[in-house]
Amino acid sequence: MAHYAKIGLDLRVMTVVVVADVNCQNANGVEDEEVGRQFLEQCFGWPNWVKCSYNTYQGIHREGGTPFRKNFPGVGFIWDSNRNAFYHPKPHDSWVLNEDTCTWESPIVYPSVTTYGDNHPYDISWDENNLRWIAKDHNVPQNSFRWDVDTTSWVAIQL
Repeated sequence: MAHYAKIGLDLRVMTVVVVADVNCQNANGVEDEEVGRQFLEQCFGWPNWVKCSYNTYQGIHREGGTPFRKNFPGVGFIWDSNRNAFYHPKPHDSWVLNEDTCTWESPIVYPSVTTYGDNHPYDISWDENNLRWIAKDHNVPQNSFRWDVDTTSWVAIQL
């Protein structure tokens, strides 16, 4: 089975479909991306289809194979033909695209401490205005914290 992303005029993924191997093979029985694209164009009347790999994430093939187009896309992903890659839309202005993985990276590394107490998870989010990670206590939502990079710990935010 092969996977193809339907690409909109804005270069965003509209949907991802599965195509049977027989519908992607050329006259010699070899899988050919263009054959699959033409098959989908005939089926749906839409010309912009790009093959993708279900097993590729952050430039790595999960099963040890050859990675293909950096990431398996979902609806809303961006198709970048210059990078030959799929990636999420940019989440925040301060984030930068990692060219090796085609994933967005914050200017501050994600916190290494994600739970508290008896393994309760923090509700962690990015604060673009202050360029920092913040967290809320699930049990006491009014408790807010900021990630301190120097001490690698959460610090209470005084409200």
